[in-house]
Amino acid sequence: MTPDHGQEDWARAAFARSREAYPSSPAPVDRILTAARARRKRRRVAAAVASAACVVGIGLSVAFLRPQPDAVAPAHLPAPPASSPYTPAPSTVTVRVGDGTTDGKRWSVALEFHPTPPKGYTPPPHGSIGTSLLCQRMYIGGVRIDHQGGPWSDCQPVNGTNDPGPAGEMGLWGLHDKGADGTRLMVANPEPDVAYGLITLADGHQVKATTVTVPGTGYRAWAAPIPDGQTITAVDQYDDHHHRLSHDTNWH
Repeated sequence: MTPDHGQEDWARAAFARSREAYPSSPAPVDRILTAARARRKRRRVAAAVASAACVVGIGLSVAFLRPQPDAVAPAHLPAPPASSPYTPAPSTVTVRVGDGTTDGKRWSVALEFHPTPPKGYTPPPHGSIGTSLLCQRMYIGGVRIDHQGGPWSDCQPVNGTNDPGPAGEMGLWGLHDKGADGTRLMVANPEPDVAYGLITLADGHQVKATTVTVPGTGYRAWAAPIPDGQTITAVDQYDDHHHRLSHDTNWH
């Protein structure tokens, strides 16, 4: 059968007219790129949130892994608050802090608390008056240190049974030359958490002294003898758990 060329030409022309009347839509490139950028932006935000969550998680873990505060010994502890539950002393109370023999001489240290200033006591002219009196009686070879100043020369005014003023004091005492030589006594009035002091001498010998508290009060002390000719290389203080609370090397 012979093809009808006239009909074929008409069909081609009709198809061309139809294509021109309904042009095909271009590919939505802009919308595709916009959508892609939006997806990338959401992924970045999600990744940032996840990353931040990881950082927060690590920070919390590190915080929980830090040692507890009581595992780290403080260098200086605060004095007890005024509301500490101490029973007031009804009358004069004396407690022996330490005693023994060094260089062939007897030594002793005692704390003596007077709830009210005793009869015959005269407060220092330029010092605090206080409502009570705390005395630190120190003896070497039967002689009281500072006896030349009178019966109250080794006493200090305090306010009641729990004055924080004396806490933290430490001194080296002797019968002559301000305790620089001869038989001496190291006496400390430590902070509340100090259970004992440990003195290291130049020859390597160590002397341990336990803290003693005046019953019914917050006043405490420890005392240790220093033999003639010896020098101190360090004074350390510890709590009940043997954590070192202070380290002092200023007693050479």
